[in-house]
Amino acid sequence: MSTTIILADDHPLLLNGTKDFLEKKRFKVIAIATDGNTAYNKIVELQPDIAILDFDMPKLNGLEVAHQIKYNKINTKVIILTLHKQESILKEVGKNIYGYITKDSALQELEACLESINNNINYIGKKLNSSIHFDGHTDSNFLKLSPTEIKILKYLDKNLNSNQIAEELFISKRTVEKHRSNIIKKLEIDTTNQNALFVWLKKHPNILNT
Repeated sequence: MSTTIILADDHPLLLNGTKDFLEKKRFKVIAIATDGNTAYNKIVELQPDIAILDFDMPKLNGLEVAHQIKYNKINTKVIILTLHKQESILKEVGKNIYGYITKDSALQELEACLESINNNINYIGKKLNSSIHFDGHTDSNFLKLSPTEIKILKYLDKNLNSNQIAEELFISKRTVEKHRSNIIKKLEIDTTNQNALFVWLKKHPNILNT
């Protein structure tokens, strides 16, 4: 019996490319989604064996979907397939997710990852296996940020204010402000300058592309 899979990615080309690849390998893709909320609803409805989720999606990110699956005791196993190389995601393997691979090695590793998970063995991509290495431009304090904090940082980089971020994430403005405060503390940013967080983002133009 073929492994049933739900795919979620907000980039249509990557979504369709991954779907085509899996179907050629005889896996059964039963649904696709372009945001985390839709992905979660389809997982609840269809109960696939595996969900392959992009990390950075609208409404709910891949890890947030995985947390909901675990909390509601759904048997679907989650693989995070993403551009991001983050310790915060790596630490979720064996807890809320079963696999973590990066898109730059997806075609080489996805089939092996699925086979491993079908045998109840967690899978971490080879490029991530020993440790996560960032380019020299990366601030080491960046590794301390949670996935939600990184998401908020991305919205700030797009010049969204706290009210707009709250609407995007379906949380309160107060919660956004709390996250912003935590980000500033973790990044050890000088708070004497009101725009210090935006200054930090300008000094690290490539950090959110890791």
